[in-house]
Amino acid sequence: MVFKMGDFIMGMGKEFALEAMEISEKLTLDEGETLFNAGDAAHHFYVLVKGRVELSLGKSGPVVYTARHPGEVIGWSSLVGRNDFSASAQCRESAKLLKFDRTSFLAVLQKNSANEALLFRRLAEMLGNRLLEIYPTII
Repeated sequence: MVFKMGDFIMGMGKEFALEAMEISEKLTLDEGETLFNAGDAAHHFYVLVKGRVELSLGKSGPVVYTARHPGEVIGWSSLVGRNDFSASAQCRESAKLLKFDRTSFLAVLQKNSANEALLFRRLAEMLGNRLLEIYPTII
């Protein structure tokens, strides 16, 4: 199951969506460019607009997931209390993304505790589904 940014903010209201978009930064990366490496500081997360980004274990480990659907969220380590990324992300074709600063996004999110609870419930579901999807590749 693919979760998109729209899936996460659904039901959180137009004001939240507008504030979230205001703090985003547009990025364009070429094929082969690295978005982040395992061990890099996890101060941001990204939303795929167009392209394909592979996630691999460590800096050169096997590919465990490919983000390829517009709206897919990449780099959730930044939102779950990790100080660094656990995977590396590299563009497999030119990609357009939205970049969100963790601190700014959490500040917008914390304005409404119901939104915060909803987002983290959806995040837990997404991470569980992704784990089920990648499990066969790591056993």
